[in-house]
Amino acid sequence: MKIAIDAMGGDYTPLVALQGGCEAARVFPDLELILVGQEALIRNLAEKKKIQIPKSVSFCEAEDVVEMKDSPVTALRKKKQSSIMVAADLVKNNEAHAVVTAGNTGAAVAATVLKWRLLPGISRPGIALPVAHHNGISVLMDVGANVEAKPSHFYNYAIMGKIYAESVLKMSDVRIGLLNVGEEEGKGSSEIKEIFNLFKKSYFNFIGNVEGRDIFNGKCDVIICDGFVGNIVLKVIEGVAGALFQLTKNEINKTFLSKLGAIFCLPAFKRLKRKVDQSEYGGAILLGVNGVCIIGHGSSDNRAVFNAIRVAREFVMHDINRKICKEIETNGSL
Repeated sequence: MKIAIDAMGGDYTPLVALQGGCEAARVFPDLELILVGQEALIRNLAEKKKIQIPKSVSFCEAEDVVEMKDSPVTALRKKKQSSIMVAADLVKNNEAHAVVTAGNTGAAVAATVLKWRLLPGISRPGIALPVAHHNGISVLMDVGANVEAKPSHFYNYAIMGKIYAESVLKMSDVRIGLLNVGEEEGKGSSEIKEIFNLFKKSYFNFIGNVEGRDIFNGKCDVIICDGFVGNIVLKVIEGVAGALFQLTKNEINKTFLSKLGAIFCLPAFKRLKRKVDQSEYGGAILLGVNGVCIIGHGSSDNRAVFNAIRVAREFVMHDINRKICKEIETNGSL
């Protein structure tokens, strides 16, 4: 299996792409990894940091770099030899099975839609994010692929989120919830009410409206929203998690007794951090395109890149896109 890594995308690339890719190559002997970017720069960095590059890691030259501030239009029109564009081409030409990137999300969505097209029956792609709660994991979708979405797009998100939950997270009888300002059926805008009625008549195990707090209590397995709302929720989750750990650290450091108690609680703190740390989940998954693309946070470290590669490997092995197509063939799409 071959996975292309956008080595120039992200805040700390190409170092974290190099480190995470080399680690994954050593852990997964069935993988061939392709670092897409400026080869001379990456090799010089490997020599400077004394990083041994495994034989299963190769390079594909890409001279352009898409910055986080660049618009997707700029990436497509003016930076055709960027690392994300070249990585997408590798999948298009059957030279790789998946792409992993921590770069510009809009550019990643635009490049993969342009190069790979959408799956039959899917009118818009969506980004699915696994979110940890007290009893497991929920899937939030969409978290940023489309800031505006029609009812038919919400329906697509539900289909894709359901397949992801069943195939990768091993859930059964997947519960679908619609993110809204209240649980009551009459809540929300006219469009949200229309989507509610659409879901209510569908074949989904639709449990109705869910509120923001329900994301973390395990009330449902897949939570559907548009990319505008989903991305705000994603950033709030990141901010609250960071603030909570910092506040806890500040309180622990106030007294000797609290510091002493923290020593005994340290294993529990570490387990909690691993559970809520997005780098452990490898980032978000772009669903609906005719290929596999994992999108990590811009600040991804080498551990996040490693886990993104692991998730990409799982998606290819589970043949998620074929299952989505089969679900649409069986139950239809809008």
